[in-house]
Amino acid sequence: MSLHEILRNKGHQVFSISPRATLGDVVQKLLRNNCGSLVVCEDEDPCRMVGIITERDILRACAAKQSPLDQLLVADCMTRNPMTGLPDESVQSAMGLMTERRIRHLPILNYDGQLVGLISIGDLVKQQHDELSRENHYLKSYIHG
Repeated sequence: MSLHEILRNKGHQVFSISPRATLGDVVQKLLRNNCGSLVVCEDEDPCRMVGIITERDILRACAAKQSPLDQLLVADCMTRNPMTGLPDESVQSAMGLMTERRIRHLPILNYDGQLVGLISIGDLVKQQHDELSRENHYLKSYIHG
């Protein structure tokens, strides 16, 4: 299965934020959308991705700067040049990359460099669980049939 198929099932919606926003804005948007990361976009439509900001980035900034979140800018705390994936990349390849790099969110770009979605490690685990459950069902049916 490819990342394109996961995006087709889960949707292509990506939550984003400006690099000029504060970490306070990030926290509010993460909570409002029940997500763990935001793609940082210089322009809204289409999104020109300049980085990603995650819960882990916020924790690092809090520990290092010890300033109120409303005084810290996304541009100063985000991960620049994040790892990205392609829609036709396999789930196994993406899972290997995310495990090796210890990242939980992977922006997916098309071949023109346009952002087309975001995949989390949870999306990949869910897909593998669903696939194993299907295989288990078919094997049990075969054995009992």
